[in-house]
Amino acid sequence: MTDRIKVDLDELRSWAGIGVAGNVAGHMEQAGEAAAGAEPQTAPKSIFPFYVPDADSFHGVFPLSTSTICWPDGETNVQIEPELALACELGYDADGLVESVTPFAFGAQNDCSIRRPGGKLAAKKNWGPSSQGVSSWFLPLDRFDSSGATAPYRLAGFLVQENKAEAYTCDSPLTSYLYYGQQLIDWLLERLRNQKESPDGQFENVAELLRAGQPARALVCIGATKYTELGVSEWLEPGDRSVVVVYDGSLYSPDEVEGFVQSGDYPTRNISVIDQLVRR
Repeated sequence: MTDRIKVDLDELRSWAGIGVAGNVAGHMEQAGEAAAGAEPQTAPKSIFPFYVPDADSFHGVFPLSTSTICWPDGETNVQIEPELALACELGYDADGLVESVTPFAFGAQNDCSIRRPGGKLAAKKNWGPSSQGVSSWFLPLDRFDSSGATAPYRLAGFLVQENKAEAYTCDSPLTSYLYYGQQLIDWLLERLRNQKESPDGQFENVAELLRAGQPARALVCIGATKYTELGVSEWLEPGDRSVVVVYDGSLYSPDEVEGFVQSGDYPTRNISVIDQLVRR
């Protein structure tokens, strides 16, 4: 049995929150975040900072909750974004740039997103408190590669409406990400050091945002999986439950996991879950 790690939301307020965009082929097209006629993704597209402690902008608003999604005023199109989150130690060089990223735990993340054209991607993720989700429990990570602790794990997302659970995203092995393990860490480090603001303003200079406070840890969400037909056509509504599950596929079947979500009763062994109620 894998020991679990309790997630302390107060501690997470001192961590950075970094997302990876385009790490699953086809997701950005489904989400309306890819340009018309763009080539299929073969590598992640970019990173975005959904939370930076003490930033003098929307980035400085702590968005994470373990139980609730607070509905964004004036918006209608909101989707669940199930992701694998890595808890990482960050190291900095003498110039204040990130020089090392070391994952030490993993768990479920809901990178919940407003769908609207244009603007900063990060602003569609952080619209205020309780706009993102993180599991209360993470799992320790011995090494981050396809044969390490995460090897048998899978990621699934569900929408629960009127007490009926349905698959919102495709149940997928974690190793199906375009970039994974050391390849992803190397790419992430390069982006953390060198990414500049994109011409359309969608992506930002993350190094400058991190340089001032140099947070020692980061929650890194490595990409959302593809949507089912339901996920493409059905938006979240107040009263729904949004559920993301990272689970050991050698221990639980997809049908068993759907049963856990339906009942709201989850096991504690080798699983990380976010079950959030959408509220106005």
